[in-house]
Amino acid sequence: MASNSSFDVTTGVDYMEVANAVTQATKEITQRYDFKGLKVSIDLDPKEHTITLAAPDDFKLKAVWDVLQSKLVRRQVPLKNLKPGEVIPAAGSSVRQVVAIQDGLTADLAREVAKTIKDAKMNAHLVAGQGFAAGGDRPAQAAGVRSGAQVRELPQQLTAP
Repeated sequence: MASNSSFDVTTGVDYMEVANAVTQATKEITQRYDFKGLKVSIDLDPKEHTITLAAPDDFKLKAVWDVLQSKLVRRQVPLKNLKPGEVIPAAGSSVRQVVAIQDGLTADLAREVAKTIKDAKMNAHLVAGQGFAAGGDRPAQAAGVRSGAQVRELPQQLTAP
């Protein structure tokens, strides 16, 4: 008799790694020649789940965002969980951008993931608003669901805990 194999799918961000990436990006920006004497900042707000970028112009803001992204990737923080907002003009002809950190599954995304798993003829159910537990008759089926979720471009990074 075949045993049931199962796995959990979660989504989330390790805020300690995000904080470390923000610290590293801030250090790099303060040492870079092209940012000397300019008011450039990266602020992490863990309560609001946001990162605020500030720079004198759009070009510098994009450079700050690129530096932050490179540090986040090195620390294995999924960039799909970051949702950059619009560039907003700020005081003194500077610009600001708020990047939202998506932690957990939204209801719409949860339904989409459940549909993907069920289309693969697997059992799926939502667990505590954070992720899914899915199972099948063979480990190969569980692996197939994971790869299927990756093939079907979801707007958020899914990981196995």
